[in-house]
Amino acid sequence: MTKLKHLFLVSFLFLFSACMADEGMWLPFLLNNNLKEMQALGFKLTPDDLYGINKSSIKDAIVLFGGGCTGEIISDEGLVLTNHHCGLFFIQKHSTLDTNLLENGFWAKNKGEELSNPGLSVTFIVRMEDVTSTILKDYQPGMTEYQRDSLVKVHAVALQKKTAEGTHYEARVSPLYYGMEYIMVVTETFKDIRLVGAPPESIGNFGFDTDNWMWPRHTGDFSLFRIYVGKDNEPAEYSIDNKPYKPKYSLSISLKGIQENDFAMVYGFPGRTTEYISSYGADLIQNVSDPGKIKIRDARLRIMKAAMAINDTVKMQYASKQANVSNAWKKWIGEVKGMKKSEVIESKINLEKQFQTWLTKEKSSNNYNGILAELKTIYEKMTALQRAADYQNEAVFGIELFQFAKNFIDLVRPASEETRTADELKTAAKKLLTGCESFFKDYNIATDKKICATLLEIYYEDVHSTIFPDEFKNLSVKFQQDYTKLSEYLYNNSFMTSLKKIHKLLEDFNDKSKEAIRKDPVFILVSDFINNYNTNINPPLQTANARINVLQRTYLDGLRKMEPNRHFYPDANLTLRLSYGSIKGYKPYDAGIYRYYSTLKGVMEKEDASNPEFKVNPKLKELFQRGDYGRYSQNGELHTCFISNCHTTGGNSGSPVLNADGQLIGTNFDRAWESTMSDLVYDPDRVRNVILDIHYTLFIIDKFGGAGYLLNEMKIQN
Repeated sequence: MTKLKHLFLVSFLFLFSACMADEGMWLPFLLNNNLKEMQALGFKLTPDDLYGINKSSIKDAIVLFGGGCTGEIISDEGLVLTNHHCGLFFIQKHSTLDTNLLENGFWAKNKGEELSNPGLSVTFIVRMEDVTSTILKDYQPGMTEYQRDSLVKVHAVALQKKTAEGTHYEARVSPLYYGMEYIMVVTETFKDIRLVGAPPESIGNFGFDTDNWMWPRHTGDFSLFRIYVGKDNEPAEYSIDNKPYKPKYSLSISLKGIQENDFAMVYGFPGRTTEYISSYGADLIQNVSDPGKIKIRDARLRIMKAAMAINDTVKMQYASKQANVSNAWKKWIGEVKGMKKSEVIESKINLEKQFQTWLTKEKSSNNYNGILAELKTIYEKMTALQRAADYQNEAVFGIELFQFAKNFIDLVRPASEETRTADELKTAAKKLLTGCESFFKDYNIATDKKICATLLEIYYEDVHSTIFPDEFKNLSVKFQQDYTKLSEYLYNNSFMTSLKKIHKLLEDFNDKSKEAIRKDPVFILVSDFINNYNTNINPPLQTANARINVLQRTYLDGLRKMEPNRHFYPDANLTLRLSYGSIKGYKPYDAGIYRYYSTLKGVMEKEDASNPEFKVNPKLKELFQRGDYGRYSQNGELHTCFISNCHTTGGNSGSPVLNADGQLIGTNFDRAWESTMSDLVYDPDRVRNVILDIHYTLFIIDKFGGAGYLLNEMKIQN
């Protein structure tokens, strides 16, 4: 290809991607800017229907489920639909070998059978507003970044306090565009959330790790919960006297079916994206950070799976843990593959070249000179530190016992002894003891001991020795880098591996107890890892990231000036967003074509009696063989899942997928493997989000689960 043709292609691709209607995670209170694009794709409502200021609207049916998923209200009795994997932790907590809700599923036959879930909450958005002028009102050009940050914090805290004062609401100020703009989000949180129903894991997690992040999918990834409230329909702690919540808005459900190129939108809480990151940041992710984390989690998963395969108790204990470890592991693998396939680094380099060309032409662009060169220098210097931080989080604290040991630090921290009386420390110790009971319920020492030996060896091999904490160095020398022996030593000599010893230590907490904690070998090692991180790793890493944030803010400001007609969307930050696009298949690789939906027939085709990941429930097979789909069939088939090109990320799990009329047609639960790089760049040819078809959800509730009474409280449109 000639240089001229190459430059033309680069410019064309950049302009094409810049105006793609399907890309973006948009703030719902600013959707007037997107209305023409949405209407061109088939949208039939108004922005006010999605986000009403003076009336109830669809946003009043969307909840932040727990701390990192989305859910939606699907009845006027507070019924919440989310993903199976979002409710998995709580489903597991209710499971024992005798009543294994994970394996068998759960369907409350009436409200009295619904199960409470301490620690689970859902959060509604009351309102969102642009508060940039308030947060930056005293900012003066020439201020240092420290002065700017201090100013932002003062104004944010004051505004949050003033907004929430006299209400049961909470207010949070969040930055957009690396702090160029700010929004305030006012929320209402409910804490009495009860489990209503969930399919067995052979449906809710069909395909497990093998199918995770893949298309085609056939997973019935959903669970049902209900919000309960006190008097006046307001949030309340759990009480048997609480009543089901009466929502401001609940979604209606469409059973008319879908077609390729139909309009679709996803409404939820995407977690984090870095769409405007530099090529140097992308290089760090693709070639340093992701590969290291993949290697560590790969080792953890091998050990977990081996233990789960031979012991039913371990299988139940580690189901949620293994799913959590696997989810990010496979996502990172797909992200690296997708970044390479879509040439993410190269596309960002090309954008940076275009930016540099613009700089040479614009006399008023001096503020942006040297930005990219400084970014390059910082990323080069921080590579070893980032690896050490990743390995601290993934390897050191991928060891459950080490993570558990962190709970004891506060009991013997000097500051705690100065600020708390002996009685207060005893109360804290007893509170910790309650948490210990929960920890040991789902803990297997033999499995964790093997993980410890493996991960410490990986840490030793991959992290630069100059960054090692002293205690780790000493133990590595003492045991001659035999981490199996080191692991045996730690687990055999720590009180933390025995609930009985912990009881003895914490039930009557005193100075002798403190001394026993301080002398514990696991506690000593974990404390040294933490101190080393806080002293030698985190401070320079924070300094580097703070400077990167400033440079990215300036770079993005320059990009917005370079392209004044481009509609830039803010990166995701777990605030409510809407993304929209179309239902459509794609071509993942040469000669490969995927259609836009899957069916129950595919479940049967994937069945493998020798593989627990592809076990098919006998009742589901019987319904299939009879073709007993009821009103949930579409042209004689039962659709299980479908895909669209809506822009999603982590946090969108459980998000409602709505049609052009705002009716529920499915629940978002995944992305195709080729599109996991969409956190950094949107590729219209590969980005596809994976959605559980509402027909399959209702079929499982009704025909399989026998909980059809739940449909009576839903608004179902045929």
